[in-house]
Amino acid sequence: MALVKFSNIGMRAISATVPGNIIKTRDLTQYYTEEAIEKFISVTGVEERRFADNKTCSSDLCYQAAEQLFEETVLRREDVDVLIYVTETPDYKIPGTSVLLQDRLQLKTDTLVYDLNMACGGFIQSLFMAYTYLSTPFINNVLVLIGDTLSKIISLQDMGTGKLMGDAGTAIWVSKGEQFGNSFFSVHTDGSCLKSVYIPSGAYRNPTTIDTLRLRKYDDGSIRNEEQIAMIGEDVFGYAISKLPKDIKRLLEFANVSIEQVDKYAFHQANHFMTAHIAKKAKADMGKLLKSIHKYGNTAGTSIPLCMVENRDKINAGDLILMNAIGAGFTYGTVLLNIADCQILNIKEYKTTSTV
Repeated sequence: MALVKFSNIGMRAISATVPGNIIKTRDLTQYYTEEAIEKFISVTGVEERRFADNKTCSSDLCYQAAEQLFEETVLRREDVDVLIYVTETPDYKIPGTSVLLQDRLQLKTDTLVYDLNMACGGFIQSLFMAYTYLSTPFINNVLVLIGDTLSKIISLQDMGTGKLMGDAGTAIWVSKGEQFGNSFFSVHTDGSCLKSVYIPSGAYRNPTTIDTLRLRKYDDGSIRNEEQIAMIGEDVFGYAISKLPKDIKRLLEFANVSIEQVDKYAFHQANHFMTAHIAKKAKADMGKLLKSIHKYGNTAGTSIPLCMVENRDKINAGDLILMNAIGAGFTYGTVLLNIADCQILNIKEYKTTSTV
């Protein structure tokens, strides 16, 4: 994707919802030794995560986050022109969950709705999509909902993901306004890296069988079935540190902004070691790096908006903020924008409501 500049479009509000169930990494001694757990925490920074219960879907978390926007901001349901829903854990295979959320949120029936499955790159991709729609004359408000219940598709006994990934839902209101000035995007896709992060079976290339649901032990000691996430951490780390710092430099040059001029960095919370390494290679001030991985783990596409909500007291009106992420596939990208007029709401714990 070529570098793209947008004018007079920005985020008006962000909210986040997390499950109330806290999973502490140090409590996983039935699967790992205390030494292995302490080493993991020192590298990744993940001290605890949130897990949804069996009856709670990603859409439930996003629904509550969206309702918070309607309750605490001036956004009205009838003002939403486009709804973009980003998840790896949809309610159903058919229909798309965005369709269900349009009805559940009581949005108008001529609202455009879309489902995206872009893994950890979902925030960057959906924000770019929202900005693109808002560049047209008849679209004024886009509601982006990003949520995942990764606890449902990982094995706690997996060395790569079992202690890493958690659940959350976020809502972002994107709109027009001269106060936002210019925003800059760089978005990329490299589909040659399929097996670095994927679920091998359970869809239509390799349908569900008794065998795909059988637990297997792998060479690294992981125990999982073929319908749970398989991740080669070395692949993700190597690719990320080779691509993202260069992408940051490329975008900043395009925007004619120095790394020193950036006020805050909201990077995808993949793990602390990787995030810090990317920041250091980009010569970013580590004191400006926002962090939430210690409380929520890697929450895929929700991690950047969740990180912003968690650090709402550190973000000021007028801050120039740099974001980047890499997700399964790989998809990756970098965004530079101005937090000019954005309400960042208090984080909420999920309260059970009626579901679709």
